[in-house]
Amino acid sequence: MEEYRTIRGQAAGEYEEKKSRFLAAAAHVESEEQAVAFLEQIRAANRTARHNVYAYKLRAGNRERYSDDGEPAKTAGTPVLEVIGHSGLTDLIVVVTRYFGGILLGTGGLVRAYTTAASRALEAADQVTVQPVVRLSMTVEYPLYERTALLVEAAGGKLADPVFTDRVALQWQMRAGTQAPLLDQLRELTRGQGRVEVSQPFYGPI
Repeated sequence: MEEYRTIRGQAAGEYEEKKSRFLAAAAHVESEEQAVAFLEQIRAANRTARHNVYAYKLRAGNRERYSDDGEPAKTAGTPVLEVIGHSGLTDLIVVVTRYFGGILLGTGGLVRAYTTAASRALEAADQVTVQPVVRLSMTVEYPLYERTALLVEAAGGKLADPVFTDRVALQWQMRAGTQAPLLDQLRELTRGQGRVEVSQPFYGPI
């Protein structure tokens, strides 16, 4: 399992040139079905627009797709896909909706407009690095709570809110493969009495 970069949720960007408006919408997707659903959502919200250009990139099958949606070849979808490629991001779609302003922009103008709009959407997006992580949990006595939490945080663990009952239940995530030294420290702290449950690795933001 290798880390990768993507965006969280959705983001938007806008560019205007010679009265034509270019509205870019970016979204995290993990399948072609999700990408198409987002595209249709944008189309439905912009029924009077002249073009809905899109490009998406997926980890699954290393898929890339784009469409110029009626614009001259390689002036719209290709620049949007290139913006995605240069960003190093994956598992996302960018749709750029054009409202025509009545003035032709020419090939260079179109490339610049679609590139700028897509870039602004990705700049506005919440970009995250997704890594293989594990979820760990243990229950400790109250006198050991603060020291346990400090050890977890020092090891790079991201603690969830603790649950306080007669003891303290802790749960946290950390990068897969880095937990062994922490487990040794917790074993020493609890004198071998603390039991830590470790999940199988899965993808999650850190």
